[in-house]
Amino acid sequence: MFEHFFQCPYCWEEVSMLLDPSVSTVYVEDCEVCCNPIEVRTTFEEQELVGFEARDIEQ
Repeated sequence: MFEHFFQCPYCWEEVSMLLDPSVSTVYVEDCEVCCNPIEVRTTFEEQELVGFEARDIEQ
């Protein structure tokens, strides 16, 4: 697990998430600042993060 920092697509604050490099996945996690749901997409190759996207969930 390693910590990755990015900007929340709702409140624009810098937040962090712990990412598991053994899995490339899509999931939803709430922002630790504003509590809005963020769709997170991660792509790993050989335990290296090669793709990261944090998008708002249009509700």
